[in-house]
Amino acid sequence: GAIVLAPTRGAQRGALGVAAPEHDIVVVDPDSGVECPRAEFDEHGRLINATAAIGEIVRRDPNVRFEGYYRNDAAAADRMRNGWYWSGDLAYRDADGVFYFAGRHTDWIRVDAENFAAAPVERILGRHPDVAAVAVYGVADPVTGDQVMAALELRPGATFDPTRFERFLAEQRDLGTKWAPTFVRIVERLPTTGPDKVDRKPLRAEAWATSDPVWWKPARDADYRLLTDADRAALRARFAEHGRADFAP
Repeated sequence: GAIVLAPTRGAQRGALGVAAPEHDIVVVDPDSGVECPRAEFDEHGRLINATAAIGEIVRRDPNVRFEGYYRNDAAAADRMRNGWYWSGDLAYRDADGVFYFAGRHTDWIRVDAENFAAAPVERILGRHPDVAAVAVYGVADPVTGDQVMAALELRPGATFDPTRFERFLAEQRDLGTKWAPTFVRIVERLPTTGPDKVDRKPLRAEAWATSDPVWWKPARDADYRLLTDADRAALRARFAEHGRADFAP
């Protein structure tokens, strides 16, 4: 492919590697086209500037070649924009130039005009002692953009405690101000497409229209409570009120 990164020793878990010096490979804000600042970490190795540091991996040097997709000119044009090759992979880069994977561009979530990746939110929620596996994804907001939804697979014998979960979120210093889930779905098992690869597509499509227990915050300063059928009907009515009925699950 057009993006080739070389493994490096001593890097943290999740490292993709470093770019060869002859290739101009960087992490770019997809909205502005400006290179993202390097990642910053706290004393525990946690990323503390994820919103600023995460962007899409782009190759900008003039030697880049991309043969395109068979009978899919639109997809090829999306890869080659402004003479740059856009990989579709989200990442951040540390001070030593090491790239770290942060998801696919489809994993962007947009809340209140702020873009962020799902992967850092998943890593934070995965610290919860009752959580065995987690998937974070965006679901449509009734007015504009997205709301954050998390599907949690709990450890054997654990039950979801909304008060404890809220307290846990408040203790996570690296949780962005827009990152707390509006909806929390409790699943018996997360859907997968292969070993350890979570399939977010059905989760995103179903959103909160599921028979699984879903906890939600009706407002940012509200407590989590179980979503009822009446709540779902009210949410769909709100989508229709704002001309976004097609976005409701």
